Amino acid sequence: MSGTDTDALPVGTGACTRLPQLDGLRGLAACGLAFLYHPQSLFTSEALAGAPRPLLWFQTWGWTLVDLFFLISGYIFAHVYLQDGALSRDRLASFAVARVARLYPLHLLTLLFCAVFFFADPANTGLAFLAHLFMLQAFVQPVAQTFNGPSWSISIEAVCYVLFALAAVGGRRTLRWVTLIAIFGSIAHFVLAGRPGGPWVGDGLPRGLLGFFLGQMIWHLRHRLADAPKMMLACLFVFGLALDMGQRSSLLPLALYAWPSLLLLASRVQWMGSAPMRWLGDRSYAIYLVHFPMLELVERWWGPLGGGIGTVWAVTAAFALAVLAVADISYRVIEVPSRRMIRDAWARHRGAVKAHPASPA
Repeated sequence: MSGTDTDALPVGTGACTRLPQLDGLRGLAACGLAFLYHPQSLFTSEALAGAPRPLLWFQTWGWTLVDLFFLISGYIFAHVYLQDGALSRDRLASFAVARVARLYPLHLLTLLFCAVFFFADPANTGLAFLAHLFMLQAFVQPVAQTFNGPSWSISIEAVCYVLFALAAVGGRRTLRWVTLIAIFGSIAHFVLAGRPGGPWVGDGLPRGLLGFFLGQMIWHLRHRLADAPKMMLACLFVFGLALDMGQRSSLLPLALYAWPSLLLLASRVQWMGSAPMRWLGDRSYAIYLVHFPMLELVERWWGPLGGGIGTVWAVTAAFALAVLAVADISYRVIEVPSRRMIRDAWARHRGAVKAHPASPA
């Protein structure tokens, strides 16, 4: 899940131009995952039997919206940090602090919540807790399915951030090579080792690298792609959704055709950048992290629900409203204040270092 925000830019770079349409797209992707994919576990198979075709798609493939997050994240990172020298060697520490300030406070809070309420789960071991604490949960199996399961993608994004930052400060040529290796290495993984269906645990890192660095490449090509006909993009989107890969992973057509086309289309749609969409985009990270613990609580209290498709829609709507309310509170009470506090502390530290430089030995 992308934790990118344009206010992470160093002051005075001049590149801090928000991409509101992509904020809206990120918000919709978070809602698709949180309200249409994961909540199917709330219902019996009989209750879901009459689901319309779009809902069936989300029930089967909604997990791939994480790959759309990776793509959006890579595009926005390039937009924020590759203009006007916004990311240079002397700003690496500030970059790291900004990322920690953006991602860690809410991750820590939801981790502690899950540790308190789901401590009895056999998989929630001390080792798993430490892995989550240091944001390594995607790399210690089966830790990715413990505590707040969807947070595995944060580990993957952190790796993408490190590779991107180190490559960017190494210069354009270094960044170009890292980008190509990340994209084609990930494609090779899915061609040679990809399996149908999913999600599969071993695909986490290739999915993140492919989406993130492909998003960055699309940003570099944005001016050339600006003239691409909307109808062509719409056809590519449908093609990526519909292509049957047989015994190979269907992530490739989604990652290479559907989601890039959707990103480019969304960037041209004005209402995607409207105030409600920006509101949703601002809270997308909170939606992503808080919905799963809430879902776990509902499952434990009420178990699978029967009934018809009307019950499914009613319960899903009620769950969505509850998550949006909690996400809004989390955003305003936890995310924004903690982000500001960490950045202010870092700014004071840097100011103190500049005012009192270390004496030469």
